[in-house]
Amino acid sequence: MATIGSMKRAYTDQFGHATASADRAICIWLLLVAALVFAMVVVGGATRLTGSGLSITEWQPLLGTLPPLSDAAWQDAFRKYQQIPQYTILNKGMSLDAFKGIYWWEWSHRLLGRFLGAAFAIPFLFFLIRGHVRRGLAWKLGGLFVLGGLQGALGWFMVKSGLSERTEVSQYRLSAHLLLASALLAALLWTAFDVGADAQRRRIRLRTLPAGNKLLGMTILALIFVQIGAGALVAGLKAGLAYNTWPLMDGHVLPSGLAAMHPWWANLFENAATVQFDHRIAAYLLAGLVGWQTVRVFPVADDERVRRSVVALAASVSWQIVLGIWTLVSQVPFYLALSHQATAMLVLTAAVWHVHTLTRH
Repeated sequence: MATIGSMKRAYTDQFGHATASADRAICIWLLLVAALVFAMVVVGGATRLTGSGLSITEWQPLLGTLPPLSDAAWQDAFRKYQQIPQYTILNKGMSLDAFKGIYWWEWSHRLLGRFLGAAFAIPFLFFLIRGHVRRGLAWKLGGLFVLGGLQGALGWFMVKSGLSERTEVSQYRLSAHLLLASALLAALLWTAFDVGADAQRRRIRLRTLPAGNKLLGMTILALIFVQIGAGALVAGLKAGLAYNTWPLMDGHVLPSGLAAMHPWWANLFENAATVQFDHRIAAYLLAGLVGWQTVRVFPVADDERVRRSVVALAASVSWQIVLGIWTLVSQVPFYLALSHQATAMLVLTAAVWHVHTLTRH
């Protein structure tokens, strides 16, 4: 006859195993949602580069799921686009077939956003109803869902900025939209890594790392967010087309006109020369800090995940800088520019992974 103690141990083992299995499933689901956010950023970048973001002039969360299904519906959508400045100033005389080309990019971007919401909400409710989500985790997942909804609303707020007085969206709103997408990706990854670590039932063991190593990792992560925002400003102002030489900017370390605007802070956000200059300087600073972090961490970390994460961070930052220079001197061709934006998300992913390995001990 089994003793009460052995029965209790068996129940605990069974419960623990069930919890670990649920955690693994939740971790995989969150990583898949993060991959969808990555895809959303890439499609959003293609939408911006093709000038497609203003082709749909209405926000219809439900009815907008279907594209125009008849010639009359296409003509109606085209007629609405013909009323905004982007058409009257930049694209006047555009054919219906050309309009369809930009429409499909924006429609795909919005459809992917709707699919992303469903891909999060439906499994979340399933895990919640089955009792697989711990209370603390439930609040975090709920917060992620709200963050995703805010991202959709911010996307429409961005589009509205280009429908009345401008021929493109505001660079401020574009930067905010990309930064919120980046924050959502980082939060999804961090939560997935947390849940995955819980499923493994073990914590990372490190030797004593150099003082300030965690702080340096967090500083790098913060600088990556700053650089992503600066990159969006470069894109929004088309500043990448202004100075297409490297390492100097048209033969100068400090090009003329860096402080041409008043008040002075407007140069940081509205002056194409200053915005590109700041983006370059931030890239150099990021490369130096990542190199320093790699030299400090790699020789002393006894956990392979820490080593792999810092190598992934160094490799992705190095490739991103190469891509950035290549894109610049080539005058921002479509595929290089899109690759540069996609690699920025890979850099962010590597940084989140690295900081998580350093703090999870």
